[in-house]
Amino acid sequence: MGLLMWLRTGLLMAILTGLLMAIGYVFGGPNVAFLMFLFAMAFNFITYWYSDKIVLGWYRARIVDEHEAPELYAIVRDLTERAGLPMPRVAIIPSETPNAFATGRNPKHAVVAVTTGLLRILNKDELEGVIGHELTHIKNRDILIGTIAAAMAGAIIQLAYWARWIAIFGGFGRDEDDAGNILAAILIAVLAPIAAMLIQAAVSRSREFLADEGGAKISGKPHALASALMKIEQAVRYRPMRDGNPATAHMFIVNPFRGASVANLFSTHPPTEARIERLRKIAEEMGIYF
Repeated sequence: MGLLMWLRTGLLMAILTGLLMAIGYVFGGPNVAFLMFLFAMAFNFITYWYSDKIVLGWYRARIVDEHEAPELYAIVRDLTERAGLPMPRVAIIPSETPNAFATGRNPKHAVVAVTTGLLRILNKDELEGVIGHELTHIKNRDILIGTIAAAMAGAIIQLAYWARWIAIFGGFGRDEDDAGNILAAILIAVLAPIAAMLIQAAVSRSREFLADEGGAKISGKPHALASALMKIEQAVRYRPMRDGNPATAHMFIVNPFRGASVANLFSTHPPTEARIERLRKIAEEMGIYF
């Protein structure tokens, strides 16, 4: 698993670095492409060592201890012991949109974060299922590649956003070569975010099924995890997250940024209905019936 994880992480970093270099080449030729390469290397280094702080900062998440959130902390500690993992830090995100994610560079430096909305709508069994899901991401070492994907994709989307405005206002000039640059900038503005989303989807979709299975087995409550997924999905439809970075959508247990359903091709998660159906089968294998 360790070698495969590093291969996947390296491939992802190479693809996203290549996209950044391509954007740089369109803007300023080889020199800017090289600067983008240096930027990507520095960004990858920073992301590896400070991934948890970066993501937690995006969501104004606050690390809590056993005295501040005793029930949540006790659930995380109990399930962590069952999973055979080091105790992660626990954080609460000030958002009424129910959701959760895990971040960090490895199991020894991991964080499990939940929103205030999640704590409000889930019962104890459902919360255990969600925490088990996030701990499985930590155990499977999904958190490193997920955080790198979020940070790099976020940078690509931001650059594409700048490219779109430069193209709109004709920032390149008026001659034929500059007109070609404007066209290229428009293409980047359209294609780069799509490429970033597809990379995120490739990273996360299969891992969500595995995390659901692991969460069901760690908590021993696949039915509760299925119920939690249904509640979160319904809540997100009516109250999607307004603040935050859409490049992190794949890190959450359910995509928090969409209201109505979107095409599966561009979804960072498998359909919730498919996840619930799979949990039903896992429950039957465990001798548990809904």
